[in-house]
Amino acid sequence: MKKQCIGMLLAGGQGSRLGSLTGKYTKPLVPFGGRYRLIDFTLSNCSNSGIDTVGVLTQYQPTLLNSYIGTGSPWNLDRFHGGVTLLPPYGKTYEGEWYDGTVEALYQNLNYLDEYSPEYVLILPGDHIYNMDYSLMLDFHKRKNGVLTIAVTRVTPKEAHGFGVMTTDGECRVIEFEDKPIRPKSVLASMEIYIFNYRFLKERLIEDHNDVNSSHNFSKDLIPAMVRDNKSVYSYSFNGYWKDVETVESYYEANMDLLKNPSALELYSSSWKVYTTNSLQPPHYVSSQCCIINSMINEGCRIFGHVENSILFEGVYVGEGAVIKNSIIFPRAYIGTGVIMNRAIVGEECIVRENKIVDSEYGSKKSSGCEVHSGDIVVLEGNMVY
Repeated sequence: MKKQCIGMLLAGGQGSRLGSLTGKYTKPLVPFGGRYRLIDFTLSNCSNSGIDTVGVLTQYQPTLLNSYIGTGSPWNLDRFHGGVTLLPPYGKTYEGEWYDGTVEALYQNLNYLDEYSPEYVLILPGDHIYNMDYSLMLDFHKRKNGVLTIAVTRVTPKEAHGFGVMTTDGECRVIEFEDKPIRPKSVLASMEIYIFNYRFLKERLIEDHNDVNSSHNFSKDLIPAMVRDNKSVYSYSFNGYWKDVETVESYYEANMDLLKNPSALELYSSSWKVYTTNSLQPPHYVSSQCCIINSMINEGCRIFGHVENSILFEGVYVGEGAVIKNSIIFPRAYIGTGVIMNRAIVGEECIVRENKIVDSEYGSKKSSGCEVHSGDIVVLEGNMVY
């Protein structure tokens, strides 16, 4: 069945710079904001934008991701024609093969794309945090009548070297593109969100696959070549909140952003909901002696201590006399009586025993399963006792 536009969501990244946060699952599954997983934002954007056919390209630790997405029903993507389809790497011979770059990942799934014969293909990262109406970007792409449109946002000069950056003319046409340059000429950064004309994309995917010198990457190979060849590549400016959580520090900051009033990332809009799976937990309980200040508390939590400027996922227990500040507590963690904690990220189903002090000094003792990251952020690996 022909579709005008389908989404291809790249969800195979390991996210090794996030340390133990991605120890047991792929980066798009990292918990965020007390309730969500990173991939929820992209899937919700697709659903809210009317993109009802989405291929999810998986690779690293795919089992939990496959189970989490399932039929796609939480995001209204359980469709008879279209919906969400999980696309793991596969080999054409007896030996399987992993995706060798983002461009090669698309090439391996040309049969899936041909099945829908779309006019346009929307290519998306599965681990960024933002709310975006892709239909507006698609309208822009149609008006410009180009072969590729890249979503862009402005970053600081200090940040620019970590992105694909571009220079544009007065009509938003890209005239120069550099991938992670040492000395950036621009602060206009690619969000790694692309809309291609499918016929053109297919030709380029085949050419890139046959190029033995290519690293099969959009930002390093395909897009710079298109700009050099004077193809009609345009930039679409996005002015809302957007975060690519590459490090533990940026992940921590993105969570803390939610506690600002007002938050730059809208989670409470009735017209643009962020969908996720239902954990089926009972209501949270706060005791008469507890104190909660400027925090997000999810379902199933039981709070008997002090929680301040922190985010608690479902099923967290905080004992009497415990003081939790500036921290992120993953699902079903147990924080014992008298625990003092500051600037910590506590993994799923951790047990922190009574009267422990969890801070950068504790982390510096190189305890098993404990990491200290930039900004004195302590990470306790999940499923461990401390």
